[in-house]
Amino acid sequence: MIGLGIESTAHTFSCAIIKKTGKNGKILSDVRKIYRPPNGEGIHPREAARHHIENSSQVLSDCLDEAKINVNDLDLVSYAAGPGLGPCLRVGAVVARSLASYYKIPIYPVNHAIGHIELGKLLTGAKNPLVLLVSGGHTMLLAFLNKQWRVFGETLDITLGQLLDQFGRSMGFASPCGKNIETLANNSSNYIPLPYSVKGNDVSFSGLLSATKSIPSRNKEDACFSLQETAFAMVSEAVERALSFTRKKELLIVGGVAANKRLSEMLKEVCRRHSCKFFVSPQKYAGDCGSQICWTGLLENQNKKGVPLEDTFVTQSWRLDSVIINY
Repeated sequence: MIGLGIESTAHTFSCAIIKKTGKNGKILSDVRKIYRPPNGEGIHPREAARHHIENSSQVLSDCLDEAKINVNDLDLVSYAAGPGLGPCLRVGAVVARSLASYYKIPIYPVNHAIGHIELGKLLTGAKNPLVLLVSGGHTMLLAFLNKQWRVFGETLDITLGQLLDQFGRSMGFASPCGKNIETLANNSSNYIPLPYSVKGNDVSFSGLLSATKSIPSRNKEDACFSLQETAFAMVSEAVERALSFTRKKELLIVGGVAANKRLSEMLKEVCRRHSCKFFVSPQKYAGDCGSQICWTGLLENQNKKGVPLEDTFVTQSWRLDSVIINY
């Protein structure tokens, strides 16, 4: 079974091809083009969508060439139907519908967040983990029960990815800013006290963002270090409480912020205290990519043979805990 996945929820347009054999999957290709906004600015949905339109045909062509297959070899096509930026989501949906219609291929709308989780499980070997999903669009603690992902904690305002991006933009970086902040943070060990807000098992980052922006600009490295230490400690507390409650013996981190090494260090300590196995999505596939959409579509193919073209959709606010999973 060979599938094509199309990701276009935000700044990345990506196509990927995976070959599924039994329960195993092999990534044959994963090609991406990333929209880069001007320094100090965030993603403009219309401009990002224009970027995706201009690059979609080349990304698809390169993806097929890298996998050394023809469109006629595809058994299905899946696309990210949400959550995400409306104009960007529609680009991916149009490309997927065009392929499905012309080549008579089954089509699958996929939840982008569930894609992060399923690809993470495939690449790490995690079986039944507590999942920490941290990205520009999500900060959630999740566990699977009765055909749905259940939320055991989440952000009450902005996500961890938004915290890093908004602070990075205030220093003149272009989104995504996580790598820039991590680099600066590695050059400091001087912690400046900042607001720490954990409410039950939820976190709140907006006050932390405002307070960090007030640190004098000459202390950029100290600010980045203090921001990371505080935010990651908040997340680690929530993770530790969720592990105690669920008694899970595996922790899996997925999403773009999973690439941050300091976050992994802190969570490894949490797992050590709970005799819990630690898994983190490989850095290459931690962020948005077509592979997460493709693999989830291949999993859905086990129990349903696509959806009619007239029933395909995009939903900007599509919560993953509303999706019934039957595979």
